[in-house]
Amino acid sequence: MNEAANTAAPETRIVYCRCAYARVVPREVKDAVLESLSASNLDFDAAPDLCEMSARKDERLREIAAQPSATIVACYPRAVRWLFSGAGFPLDPEKVRILNMREEPAEAIVREILPLAETQQ
Repeated sequence: MNEAANTAAPETRIVYCRCAYARVVPREVKDAVLESLSASNLDFDAAPDLCEMSARKDERLREIAAQPSATIVACYPRAVRWLFSGAGFPLDPEKVRILNMREEPAEAIVREILPLAETQQ
């Protein structure tokens, strides 16, 4: 086994919320961010709606919360933290970054995400 692989920084898991049910994130922002993610070489998970997943206490939220590093692209950071906590899977603020598509323009979100492509190559 390669020792360098053991010391490499953990890959950041990217979770994109489509916000399908609440529809609180502007469609043009969601679409532009999703298009940029799809065009990049980044692996990401597209969740239809984190609110709905929280209500069902979806086990995939546990998987996200357990990651050594994660970037969640959704809405208000406080709301996202409460969704995970409400489902029983609190997020570690040291390990998780939340990007707010509800307030930030798509270009700002993409500028935050695309540098991750360089670290995952």
